[in-house]
Amino acid sequence: MLTVDFDRLGVNAGTKAIDIGAGQGRHSYEMFRRGADVIAFDQSDSDMAEVSEMFDAMMAEEQVPASAKARTEVGDALHLPYADNAFDVVLMSEILEHIPSDTEAIAEMARVLAPGGHAAVTVPRYWPERVCWAFSDQYHANEGGHVRIYKASELAAKVSAAGLEVVGTDHRHALHAPYWWIKCAVGVENNDNPLVKAYHKLLVWDMMSAPAATRLTERALNPLVGKSVVLYLRKPA
Repeated sequence: MLTVDFDRLGVNAGTKAIDIGAGQGRHSYEMFRRGADVIAFDQSDSDMAEVSEMFDAMMAEEQVPASAKARTEVGDALHLPYADNAFDVVLMSEILEHIPSDTEAIAEMARVLAPGGHAAVTVPRYWPERVCWAFSDQYHANEGGHVRIYKASELAAKVSAAGLEVVGTDHRHALHAPYWWIKCAVGVENNDNPLVKAYHKLLVWDMMSAPAATRLTERALNPLVGKSVVLYLRKPA
C-alpha cells in the first residue's frame, strides 16, 4: 500500500533516495524496484533487519534492475548522519506526527535534500484523525504514539519555513479511514470484533486484488475522507 506517487517525485534508475522513518519498508521497496539507490532509515533495529532481508530477497529474485542499490541504517531522524545536499529524493511518511521536535526533523530533511531535489511528507489528515482521537485515547496516547494532529496548512508552513517549496498536495487511503474509526470505537486492540474482522478482510482483498470498483471508489472519496495527506516538495536550485 503506497501513500506516495513516485512518478511525481521522479524516482527512477540512479536516483539517490532516503526513506526516513522507513518502518516496514513499503516505500523503500518501491523505490528499489524502480532502480534507485535507496537508504531505508529508521530508529528500529528489528524493522531494519527485516527490511534488509527483504532487500536481499528482492535482489535474489531479480525483482530490481541490476544497477539498483539498497541498504538499511539505524539512527535518529533529528541527527541524520549524512552530508548536506546528499539525496535527490527524501521521503518522510507517517512519522512527523510521532516526533515532538518536528521542526528539527523537517530541518534535517531539508538539509540532506539536494538543490532541485524533490521530497514528500505524509501525515494523518486532520479531520479523520480528530475522529480517531475523539473515540479513543488508546489510539494515540501511548509510548511512540501520535503527539499532534496536523492541519495541511500548518504542515505546509513548517516545510516552507525550512526552505522547501510545496509543489503539490494529495489525499490517500479513503477506504482505511472507516476501518480506524471502527477500531477506535470498539477498542484498538479488539481485533476479534466482527466489524473489525470483516472490514479488515475487505481491505486485504482490495490490496491483493485491486479491483476496478474499489479503486475508482477510493479515488473518488480521497478528497473527502482520505486518511493521509501528502505534500510534494521541491528544494529550490
